[in-house]
Amino acid sequence: QDQKKIEEEVGDLFFALVNIARFLGIEAEFALSRCIEKFKKRFSYLEEQVERSGADFSSFSLEELDCWWEEAKREEKKGGF
Repeated sequence: QDQKKIEEEVGDLFFALVNIARFLGIEAEFALSRCIEKFKKRFSYLEEQVERSGADFSSFSLEELDCWWEEAKREEKKGGF
């Protein structure tokens, strides 16, 4: 429950991940940037679906939102966006 200790452990985890990326010849910053862009596209898809419904986010359960998230992933793989 010690927030400072948790933050320290998360920092250690980030450091370890960057070292693994470096070992694999991957630019960690570039990989993170690509991941963020992917997240933004998927979240935008989710926002579009909510907007089309005429309701707001709080009207949907996490399970319902997750269905749209998975749909966004499928569309992405098909080249849909």
